[in-house]
Amino acid sequence: MQVQIQALLVAQGRVGAGGAATGPREGSHMEVAKLAIFNGEAGRVGGFITACRLYIKMKLRGNTVEEQVQWVLTYVQGGSADVWKENMMDELESGETEYESVEEFLICLRKEFGGGEEESVKAAELRKMEQGGKTMEEFIQEFKRAARGSGYEGRPLVEEFKRGMNGGIRRKLMEAENLPISIEQWYRRAMALNRNWRENRREEGRRRSAEAGTENKLATTPSVAKKATTASAGDNRACSNGGSRKNKCGGSKRIRARGGGSF
Repeated sequence: MQVQIQALLVAQGRVGAGGAATGPREGSHMEVAKLAIFNGEAGRVGGFITACRLYIKMKLRGNTVEEQVQWVLTYVQGGSADVWKENMMDELESGETEYESVEEFLICLRKEFGGGEEESVKAAELRKMEQGGKTMEEFIQEFKRAARGSGYEGRPLVEEFKRGMNGGIRRKLMEAENLPISIEQWYRRAMALNRNWRENRREEGRRRSAEAGTENKLATTPSVAKKATTASAGDNRACSNGGSRKNKCGGSKRIRARGGGSF
């Protein structure tokens, strides 16, 4: 079995014939993230299976079921997973166990390492979830991930979702005339309400910025009335000084007319 796994890795271009690591197989059109090693931890089995499904769909679709199963086993290492892996390899090699599809094998893997423990871990994670500073879209994606395999569904799942969202949005939804019923309806209504709230906040911010800019402009630009008052005050000071500045006030001309005898 180890020889078969080594041959599979060579065919995929992940290791050379001598066991040295190599780059992706020539002809790959898309890079796929490398899977993390699965050591049998119950809380990680769901994520590991999802990553396996994605990789197989993108890179190993043309391989046989046996090759796909062997590829998954290369990432099962450490802890209690090593013993299970050795037993599984012996059963596959002897023909005692056969799988019609890699999905059947992944279901077996989930039952072996998940079971009730995985469900309890997911349920505990779900009960701790809170929206906090996340957008509703982000919160819903995290909530969906935790809800899968948690055992929650129907009304209990809706109640956990309501508990986890921020209080303001929850009150708005509860005040609506027609309350959402299914969890999908709660998702859609909550996202729409959250988007509207964020848009209103942005619009309010833009309005306040515009008003602040107008006020600053008015504060730094003297009014016409203020300019006229300043000029008038300057003329009055000039009149009070007498001498050569009397022409500004018009009084000097009247004095000369009376003194020169023009009348």
